[in-house]
Amino acid sequence: MQIAKNELNRVERPSILAVDYGRARMGLALADAETRIAQPLSTMERVNRNEDMRRLRELVRQHSVMQIVLGLPLRLDGTRGEMAEEVERFAQRVRKQIGVPVEMVDERLTSWEAERLLEEVQGRFIHEEKLTGGRKSKNVQTKMSVDAVAAAVILKEYLERQRQTAEKA
Repeated sequence: MQIAKNELNRVERPSILAVDYGRARMGLALADAETRIAQPLSTMERVNRNEDMRRLRELVRQHSVMQIVLGLPLRLDGTRGEMAEEVERFAQRVRKQIGVPVEMVDERLTSWEAERLLEEVQGRFIHEEKLTGGRKSKNVQTKMSVDAVAAAVILKEYLERQRQTAEKA
């Protein structure tokens, strides 16, 4: 019974969801609103607008999401392109259909950083595999995708900026 109670408490605590928007799939990451530690959640393959919204709404309900952080893909020079406009339209739909506040966060270079992080982690697993004689339970690639890690990087940067703002106040 204790385990169920702990699981229930964990699920009921409000969280923040980060979305790394893409046309084919979206990377998702979560942070507990209390601990404020970003972790990759999953990658959601895109189906269509209605199905994507339904699945996102279910995730919001399931994880008690109180805030969504959406990566805004600005160009390297900081200007908005076609993809940034598409993400802004998506953010408006999320606000309207799901009813959770959505904050846009500059996501320049997050995919690059996510790839570097994954390479580092995979390098460690490959090294461990050699040391243990090839006993590796699952492929690291199946556990973490670049998109989910990119969403975690977006969320981590958002949380750090919030912390810095709170410290100045």
